[in-house]
Amino acid sequence: MSGRRDIRLVLADVDGTLVTSDKELTGETRDAARQLSRAGITLAITSGRPPRGMNMLIEPLALQGAIAGFNGGVFVNPDLSIIESHVLDPATARQAHDLLLGRGLDVWIYTDTAWLVRDVKAPHVAREAWTVKFEAQVVPSFTDQHLARTAKIVGVSDDLDLVAACEKEAQAALGDKASASRSQPYYLDVTHPQANKGAVVTTLARLSNISPEQIATIGDMPNDVLMFNKSGFSIAMGNASDAVKAQARVTTDGNDKEGFAKAMREFILPGA
Repeated sequence: MSGRRDIRLVLADVDGTLVTSDKELTGETRDAARQLSRAGITLAITSGRPPRGMNMLIEPLALQGAIAGFNGGVFVNPDLSIIESHVLDPATARQAHDLLLGRGLDVWIYTDTAWLVRDVKAPHVAREAWTVKFEAQVVPSFTDQHLARTAKIVGVSDDLDLVAACEKEAQAALGDKASASRSQPYYLDVTHPQANKGAVVTTLARLSNISPEQIATIGDMPNDVLMFNKSGFSIAMGNASDAVKAQARVTTDGNDKEGFAKAMREFILPGA
C-alpha cells in the first residue's frame, strides 16, 4: 500500500509498539524517528505509563510533539512541563478501587506526582519499576487523600481472563464516569473519561492545529483501537491480537522484528 501523503503527525503507543519485549529502543526505531522529523512529520507518544516513565524515550527519539501519559490523563511537553491534565473524580476513583479489589485484582494508584502500591513484592511491581525507571511508594492502604488526586488506577492480575472480565464489568459499572481498558493483558487501566487514546488523537489535533485525518496511529492493544477509530490512518503491530488487527487499516511486523520502523518506511515516509 502506498504512503498516506497528508500525514502530519504519527501517534505511537509505547509498550508493544515502540519498544521491544525487553523494553528497549532499537537503532532502527531511532532512525525511523529521525526520518519522520526530517520529513516534517511530528512523532508523538501515548501510553498508560506516567509521563516521567517515558522520560528515557524523549532524547533518543528526538521528540518534539506532546507526550500523553496515563492514556491521555496528563499531556506534557518534551521537557515534562504540563500542558493539561485530567484526574478522576474522587468518588469514581473509590468506586473503581473497591470494584477491582473486590474482584481479586491487586490495585495500584498513580497520583499526579506518585506511584502508590500496597506491596512492593506484588506481581509486576518490580518489572514496572524497571520499565518506568522510578520506584513505587508503599502505603498500607489507599486513603481519600490519595484518591482525590488519582490520575490512573491499575488493576493487576496474571489471571488474564479475570482482567478481561473486570474490564467489561468496570466499563458497565463506571459508565461515562471513567475510561476502563487493558493496556496490557495483565493491566486494567481506569482513568478520567477524557483520558483515553481516542481523546488523545483529538487533543493532539487541537494542540497541533491539524485535522485528526492528518494523524496516523500505531499500536498493539485493545485500548489502541480507540485511537485507530479517530485517526486518518491506523497501523496494528504484528504482535497485536487478531481482533486489534481487524480494526486497523494495515498491519506491520511485530515489536521484536522492527515493526515500527518498517511501518514508517512502508506506509508513512513514502507519502511525505
